[in-house]
Amino acid sequence: MRLSVTGVTVMLWLAFLPVVAEAQAEKVPRVGSLCWVTCGDAYHDAFWQALRSLGYADYKNIAFEYRAAGGDDALLDALAVQLIDLKPAVIVADTTQSAEALKKATETIPLVVIADDPIGSGFISNLARPEGNVTGLSLVAVELGTKQLQLLKEAVPGASRVAVLGNPANPATALRLRALQAAAQASGVTLLPLDVRSPPEQVNAFAAMAQMHADALIDILGGADRNNSATTGRVVQLAMRHRLPAIYQSEDFVSEGGLMSYGPSLADAFRQAATYVDKILKGAKPTDLPIEQPTKFRLVINLKTAKALGLTIPLPLLGRADEVIE
Repeated sequence: MRLSVTGVTVMLWLAFLPVVAEAQAEKVPRVGSLCWVTCGDAYHDAFWQALRSLGYADYKNIAFEYRAAGGDDALLDALAVQLIDLKPAVIVADTTQSAEALKKATETIPLVVIADDPIGSGFISNLARPEGNVTGLSLVAVELGTKQLQLLKEAVPGASRVAVLGNPANPATALRLRALQAAAQASGVTLLPLDVRSPPEQVNAFAAMAQMHADALIDILGGADRNNSATTGRVVQLAMRHRLPAIYQSEDFVSEGGLMSYGPSLADAFRQAATYVDKILKGAKPTDLPIEQPTKFRLVINLKTAKALGLTIPLPLLGRADEVIE
């Protein structure tokens, strides 16, 4: 059987297509993202959208590579190695846990981290002049817990025994707890700190709150500690079951039915992370980019939850809210 020249040309071209596609992919920089729980939530969407607004399009002038661990520590370490083997130009770590896994695996690939406390976690020693291969965003503000206690006292004036949920494995917890203890002492409030390292421990923590006769709750598990906050609905349900007015850092909890939240915007942090990626792709080194701390904080109040708890939120407090859910 004879093949025409045209037929051979077509066959050769089809065989060559995968090589062309691979060569084109190699020409664009890779951007990795290591996600502790999922890469598909609204925060990661904000990151991708911010990159697109900066002019990046997948497989045109950038190639996205992302891995999600579903909250599995062992898997997180393995996925970090996978991403590093792809030799990306930069990797984004969406939590303290993701950053730890990446930092163990590479000292050369630039890392943009979104972490509660990069200094306390040992990633850097100076926010203004980060050393090594790490830069990004810190979600810690020492005064955050103090402000949350103040807001909670305004909403629940009679609260004198306030439980505090924190993860001792998260370096930010100790930092914020110290500031909270000083504020509580000044306002005559007794703090009841409870350790929660993982979701299964949450039930026991709320049982302990009941035994301690807690009047209210501050959740300082941390905006980037999504090992715990991935189960927002469960924490909110437990608080409601025990009829505990609670204030959280992430407004996700209020959307799920929590009473109040006060904290930095995670969506803003992820959008800012995109600008760090852009600068690194354009030649900046992590050491050129200071770690940013939050400057904007949002107060969100759920009036439906307040009514269910028998609370009347003072009008001055409602007037200061950035968002009220009715």
